Amino acid sequence: DETMSSPFVPHKRVSNDTDSSFHQEGNGPGVHQISSKKKKLASLRMMAARMNLTPTKIVVSLVALVLVILVLCLESDSELISAQSFGPSLRSQKVFTKPSPHLWKDIPIVPPDTNQKKVLVTGAGGFIGSSVAYKLLERGDKVIVVDEMNDYYDVRIKEANLEILRQKAKEMNEKDGAMKRRLEIYIGDINDHDLMKSVFERENPDYVCHLAARAGVRPSIQDPLLYVRANVQGSTNMLNYSRDYNVKNIVVASSSSVYGESGSTFFSEAEDVNEPVSPYAATKRSVELISYTYHHLYNMNITNLRFFTVYGPRGRPDMAPFIFISRVTRGEEIEQYGDGSTSRDYTYIDDIVDGVIRAIDRPYPYQIFNLGKGSGTNLGEFIELIEKHVGKKANIKVMPAQPGDVPFTNADVSKARRLLGYEPHIPMEEGIIKTVAWFKETYGEDGEKMFG
Repeated sequence: DETMSSPFVPHKRVSNDTDSSFHQEGNGPGVHQISSKKKKLASLRMMAARMNLTPTKIVVSLVALVLVILVLCLESDSELISAQSFGPSLRSQKVFTKPSPHLWKDIPIVPPDTNQKKVLVTGAGGFIGSSVAYKLLERGDKVIVVDEMNDYYDVRIKEANLEILRQKAKEMNEKDGAMKRRLEIYIGDINDHDLMKSVFERENPDYVCHLAARAGVRPSIQDPLLYVRANVQGSTNMLNYSRDYNVKNIVVASSSSVYGESGSTFFSEAEDVNEPVSPYAATKRSVELISYTYHHLYNMNITNLRFFTVYGPRGRPDMAPFIFISRVTRGEEIEQYGDGSTSRDYTYIDDIVDGVIRAIDRPYPYQIFNLGKGSGTNLGEFIELIEKHVGKKANIKVMPAQPGDVPFTNADVSKARRLLGYEPHIPMEEGIIKTVAWFKETYGEDGEKMFG
């Protein structure tokens, strides 16, 4: 039977002709291996003591190293650095061709904390953040919002999301016949130390759901250092604040982009994901690694969630589902990058929100989970579904494939299913029907109410 010696990577990988999934021999490292590890750790601690290295100094040094490596890579003369530049790929040639629930069967399940919570949600003016905050308010939790409201896309959309949260908080007070301060909103940058210190001291959140980030693969290629600051530095600051103010559980947004050009049919958390193909993916993987460091040094409960192409009502206007529905509705041209064979595990927002809430409620010591639908839809089929439910034919302009894009994504959600009780329910066509209905209700039958 297979067991895991770490939360996300099998201790040892061996070949098995009857099973194409990764697995390991035996029941983990032997006694002699453990003793050896203890001796090495003791030596490292002695060395650190002689050098007067505190845990904080070690973390700062690690973060600095990550930033330096990213900057050196991203300032290369070439626009993109191919893995082939360094010779043969470092990724194992083994691939996952089916879900691998056996990899996670020996991890103890953490039961949910069903008490009311005080949750700080960063990025709650955005698509996923506002949807998670809404659900938390709906079930009676207090929500503290921090969002810088940047102009990556139309700020009016984010302002409308915050207004929806205000109305929900008001509705919950009317429903309960109470005048509680259920929602607090702070506009500012998570890298603003003075702001965040005042937020934590004033609100004293016991849970953090960190969803704030610079999103987008293609824009990250144009301005990689912006992504390093927002995603790597910003996330490290959130971990620092959470440590300093004794937060019980931290949930951090990651991305399916970390899988890069994986050869697997089902992307597994046990895969080697150290060959990102975009600066955005590199920053997300960096945050996963720094999260583990904080867990290891400070015994913090941290869960990273790899989201797979989230869509639905109030979706980001830079994402393909929103763009295609908008342009087909208005009779405008859509750009199809590549031949239409690329595939994405499009995941409806309600399923993602359910997974995030489940992760908030379950303080695992350290875990990474895929949150997806568990099946892919190719671009051609995706456009056909939009045409069908918008009721108009798409005017398609075929464009070259874009640097940094991956050919397909497909989540193995067996780990989240076992440890979180996560179960995606919304099939692709139903999700498109719901999203088209929301779009027409919000922007008009022909999209005439779209922001100028």
